[in-house]
Amino acid sequence: MKTLKVMSSPTYENVHNLFKFNGFHLDREDLCRVAYSFIKEGEDFEKPVGDFLLDWFDSKSFIEMETSGTTGAPKTISVSKQAMVDSALATGIFFDLLPGNKALQCLPVKYVAGKMMLVRSMILGLDLEFVAPSSHPLDHNEIDFDFVAMVPLQAQNSISQLKKVKKLIIGGAALNKSLEKQLFKLPTEVYETYGMTETITHIAARKIGEKAFTVLPNVTISYDDRNCLVIHAPRISGEVIITNDIVELVNENQFIFLGRMDNVINSGGVKLIPEQIEEKLSSKIHHRFFIASKPDNELGEKIVLVIECEKHELDVSIYESLDKYEKPKEVVFIPKFKETTSGKILRKETMK
Repeated sequence: MKTLKVMSSPTYENVHNLFKFNGFHLDREDLCRVAYSFIKEGEDFEKPVGDFLLDWFDSKSFIEMETSGTTGAPKTISVSKQAMVDSALATGIFFDLLPGNKALQCLPVKYVAGKMMLVRSMILGLDLEFVAPSSHPLDHNEIDFDFVAMVPLQAQNSISQLKKVKKLIIGGAALNKSLEKQLFKLPTEVYETYGMTETITHIAARKIGEKAFTVLPNVTISYDDRNCLVIHAPRISGEVIITNDIVELVNENQFIFLGRMDNVINSGGVKLIPEQIEEKLSSKIHHRFFIASKPDNELGEKIVLVIECEKHELDVSIYESLDKYEKPKEVVFIPKFKETTSGKILRKETMK
């Protein structure tokens, strides 16, 4: 792995002298002028960029952000700017990013993932191409990129164009097996990331085709008595972060994600993790789907298969790989799932 060439002791007050924004070298003062322009006369997607840049370069040492609810109820938290810098440096080391590397900003800066692409570029000296967030981010773009971050929907819609991307990270929502198989065939290095607002985007990544996530530099992990992941990242968070994600620890640097504690179903006294059942069904069902539950007088909760499509007959052979207690007692067809802006399925809202 190459040595990361960055400014000595980078801080949030500095901008790397090789940083470019849409082809132009911009320093702190230039970026503040761009910010004012975006806020005053920019497009809708540019205004949050202007707001963030002015917040980044103000006198405060922190940024306020809304959490996604991964570790509890959504709330506003204060995130240290220096912690965001340290997160950017860790990403640079993990993915071997060098000053001058061409990066694409195609995520909305309203959210932490979009904010961090800007921060990484300013701190690591990346050559950042900034485009309007869309579900087809590589359309009308002939540039070859060294580093790009997308949500699964963007990656799905860009399969034929990803040959222009050297390294791609995907986050914001779970990566389904069908998409993973398509991505695995590409020459692009593709990683699924694991993280949340509290960890300032990703603290771990899993290369497509591998099972385990590997944590970034200066991060270690453990799990609690629920088998839920506990994150120790002193340079990013002053507190240990306790998640609701059930994991299998490989070692202190690697883990296998099993599912969400919030989704666990108790059916007839047997605790079932929906994500594990979904994994077994992933090659058999060609529409988006998830496993949920409904109250049941006999079992307490019964397994329900929820599919995003019009109602039709299912071949019972799709359940062959499931254990006795994992087999759905009911199938529900829904024309369109409720989801977040990043494409993450909102299970409970969809079931309602």
